[in-house]
Amino acid sequence: QLVAYEVKRMRTEEGNKQKILRHIKELAEKLYKNENPYPAVTMHKVQKPTEGCHLRLHQKPFPRLDEGTVQWIIDQATAKLQTAPPAVKAEKKCMVPSGPPIAAIMERNGNALANSARRLEVVRNCISYVFENKMLEAKKLFPAVLRAMKGRAARHCLTQELNLHVQQNRAVLDHQQFDFVIRMMNCCLQDCTAMDEHGIAAALLPLVTAFCRKLSPGITQFAYSCVQEHV
Repeated sequence: QLVAYEVKRMRTEEGNKQKILRHIKELAEKLYKNENPYPAVTMHKVQKPTEGCHLRLHQKPFPRLDEGTVQWIIDQATAKLQTAPPAVKAEKKCMVPSGPPIAAIMERNGNALANSARRLEVVRNCISYVFENKMLEAKKLFPAVLRAMKGRAARHCLTQELNLHVQQNRAVLDHQQFDFVIRMMNCCLQDCTAMDEHGIAAALLPLVTAFCRKLSPGITQFAYSCVQEHV
């Protein structure tokens, strides 16, 4: 319904924080009512008499109840219950038009998409510089790469690029290359969510058992020894 009806309204609200907040509150109320359709039943608490109250003087006697009045109240309540609508609301089905084409919405996100493409390019370039031993250029791009790891697309790009280098038999690294690759992997895993567990984290598993460095003749350190603390 938002896509179908509200796009024009959203565009007119852009830049006006108060209108946007009011719109968000309306949405929140709708969502809340959808999840909680029945209001909470209020329970009447009957207070217990205090200790020693029976010892007090001037106690009023409990009034006699009129049988006819009590019966009339019960009959009224029963009649109301019989005419009351059923407690469960009948589900209303409705057709929602498809609304404006997705392209119309995506135009507004053009800058975001361009930014995303630039981030991926930065990740690719930095990894290329690391494997070409252009460490000065890699250092310049490195902070931007670590920031880019906040996005899933960049994390996915990292796994793809590293995989390409493994396939080209470039898994044995020198100390500086190893340090760069480990820092990127750690940052990538640090920003992973539970949703990435079977995607990005799983894609990194074969890579951390492939990338390594020679510490001394006959002793090799693999990448997993530096990233295995992540959940």
